[in-house]
Amino acid sequence: MFHAKIKSETLKGIVDVVSTLVDEAKFKIDPEGMELKAVDPAHVAMVDMRVERTAFEEFSADDTEIGVDLDKIKEVLRLARSGDVIEMEQDEDKNRLVLHVGNITRRMNLVDTTGMNDPKVPNVSLPTKIAVTSDELQKGIRAAESVSDHIALTASPDGFEMFSEGDTDSVSLKLPKELLISIECDEKVRSLFPLDYFSNMVRSIPGGSVVSINLGSDYPVKLQFDIADKKGSVNYLLAPRIESD
Repeated sequence: MFHAKIKSETLKGIVDVVSTLVDEAKFKIDPEGMELKAVDPAHVAMVDMRVERTAFEEFSADDTEIGVDLDKIKEVLRLARSGDVIEMEQDEDKNRLVLHVGNITRRMNLVDTTGMNDPKVPNVSLPTKIAVTSDELQKGIRAAESVSDHIALTASPDGFEMFSEGDTDSVSLKLPKELLISIECDEKVRSLFPLDYFSNMVRSIPGGSVVSINLGSDYPVKLQFDIADKKGSVNYLLAPRIESD
């Protein structure tokens, strides 16, 4: 059993974070909230999310799981206005999710979760940790997208840099430690990542958020941030693109 009411903006933030990587998702729901772990089809990136019950206007649930087509949720969100509250309820008899927004009711079949695995979050020890605003990251992404299809993230005790180099041009965003919220870095580290994945992840982060970037040399990058007015948390993991000599 699952029944909840949630602000449309909050639901949109949850959907944006997940739909960056997958079209269909399995939400595990318990009396205290919901969580999701998913890997993209190419097994390059992973999302690990937890949303507490306090992020909802109303929330009641038993232990259950639902498979959802995220594009269908987006269709409902397009019908909602700012400030609208969306009501969601699980119809267990018909295996449906029923959503109410205003005077509109949308009933959608749930996705079979049998083939959806439960990926384990890798326990990667990353030596460097940087805290920066999402606005700065988005600025670096906008600059890089016209230059290359990959991006290098570099950190040193002096600061953090995002660098992209194409056939003819290059672009970099340098943030000295004075412009970072915090930095923990003993030695220089650098990893290269596919820009399309990194860009989509960064664009899903709410504006004005504080993002924790965990980084190593030729290791995955881990992005950590809050959603739903800090009543939910997200971890993104993105595999590196190993540079050939």
